[in-house]
Amino acid sequence: MSGWETVIGLEIHAQLATRSKIFSGSATAYGAPPNAQANLVDLGYPGVLPVLNAEAVRMAVKLGLAINARIAAQSVFARKNYFYQISQYELPIVAEGALDIVLDDGQVKRIGITRAHLEEDAGKSLHEGLPGVTGIDLNRAGTPLVEIVSEPHLRSAKEAVAYMKKVHTLVRYLEICDGNMQEGSFRCDANVSVRPAGAPKFGTRAEIKNLNSFRFVERAINYEVARQIDLLESGGQVVQETRLYDPDRGETRAMRSKEEANDYRYFPDPDLLPVMVDEALIASVRATLPELPDQKAARFASQYGLSAYDAGVLTASRELAAYYEEVVRELPQEPKLAANWVMGELAAALNKENLEVGSGKLPPARLAGLLRRICDQTISGKIAKEVFETMWSGGASADAVIDAQGLRQITDTAAIERVIDEVMARNPAQLAEYRAGKDKLFGFFVGQVMKATAGKANPAQLNELLRRKLGG
Repeated sequence: MSGWETVIGLEIHAQLATRSKIFSGSATAYGAPPNAQANLVDLGYPGVLPVLNAEAVRMAVKLGLAINARIAAQSVFARKNYFYQISQYELPIVAEGALDIVLDDGQVKRIGITRAHLEEDAGKSLHEGLPGVTGIDLNRAGTPLVEIVSEPHLRSAKEAVAYMKKVHTLVRYLEICDGNMQEGSFRCDANVSVRPAGAPKFGTRAEIKNLNSFRFVERAINYEVARQIDLLESGGQVVQETRLYDPDRGETRAMRSKEEANDYRYFPDPDLLPVMVDEALIASVRATLPELPDQKAARFASQYGLSAYDAGVLTASRELAAYYEEVVRELPQEPKLAANWVMGELAAALNKENLEVGSGKLPPARLAGLLRRICDQTISGKIAKEVFETMWSGGASADAVIDAQGLRQITDTAAIERVIDEVMARNPAQLAEYRAGKDKLFGFFVGQVMKATAGKANPAQLNELLRRKLGG
C-alpha cells in the first residue's frame, strides 16, 4: 500500500454515567425490557418540555478540562429531523482540545479534538427473532451522550486504536462513562479516506458506523483502506457514504449515502434554552478532577523508577493503578518486582477468567505477601509462580501454601553442597567433559541439583557453589 496515505478521524460516543436521561427523568439502566424506559419527552412528541440534566453538563465540562479544551460560556442545542434527536451543532460545549498517544516506536503524537458536544442517543431497530418485521426499542432514546470528534490526525488503524483506548481510559478515570463497549456505552464512527502520499487535499471519505470493540475498529479501518486503494488503483472513485462493518465476514459494506448537516435539517426548539457555563461552575468541576492518566504515568515513572512503557500499562485503568500502588505500599522497596507481577501473572490470570482487577480474587495485600517471600528468599521466583496459581484457585495466603506444600527454599550452604557432591558423584562422565572445557554442561548440573531438591535450592547460592565445586 505504499504511495498512499491513510487519513482517519474518529467520532467517539461515550454514554454519560447519569442515573436519568439528558432531558427527562427516565432511567438509563441497561437491560430493561424494550420500551420500558422511554417517555414522551424521550420520544420527541410535540409539546413536551425537555429539562436539561445538570449532571450531564458537569460531566461534559469535566471532559473538556481534562483535554485542555475551551469550555463554551454559551452552547446551544437543536433538534434534527432524525427521530427528532437533540444535539449540539453550531455551538458545542467543548472545543479545541487534544490528547497524546504513544506510537509503536515510543514517539508521542498529539491528536487534536475538534469538539465534544452533548446529545441524546436514538432508539434502535430489532430484527432478531422477528421474522419479516422490524421491532423498535426506544429505551436508548434520550440517553445522554458526549460525542468526541477528533481532527483527521490519525494515519493508521493502529493509531486510531491507540487514540480510542486513550479516550476510553480517560472517560473511565473521570467517572463520566463506564466504558462498557458490549452494552453500547462506548463506541465510535470512523471516517476513513486515502490520498496519494504528499497530496495536500484529503480523499473522499467513508464513515464506518457503530464500531464497539478495539479489534473491530482496527479490522474495519484496515479493510476499508484496502478497499479504497483497490478502487482508486483500478480507475474507480470512492463514494462518500456511510458503511457498516460485518465482523463475521470481516468487511465493510454500504449502508446509505453519507448525510451532511443539511440532510439532518437542524432546527431550533424554543424549549431548548442556551446552556450557560460560568467560571464558578468550571472551578467547581475542576476541583473534582482526579489525577489524570498521563499525570499518573509520569508520577509512576519518577516515584517508582519504572519505564515509560510499564508506567503506561499500569495506569491504563484507574483500578489497575490503584491495585499496583496498594501492593507497593506493602512492599515499598520492590516497585519493579511488584510491577512485573501485576502486569504479568495477575493480568494473565484476570484475562484468562475475564475478570476485572477489582474482582477480589487476589487482594493486593495477598500478592504483596507472596512477593515478600521471594524477597526474603523463602521461595524462588519459579516456585512463586506455582504458589500464585494455588493462591488464585484456593484463596489461601502465600505462607499457608508454602507451609502446606513444604516449599521453603533451601538456603543452607552445607545442605546445597551435599546435594552438589552427590550429583557430581553420580555423573562422572559429564564432570570430566565439563572440566575438559564443555561449559554448556553447567546447566545440566544445575538441573540435576534442582531436581534433587525439588526445585527448592536457592538459585543464586546454587550457581556460586556449583561453579566453585566444578572448578576444583
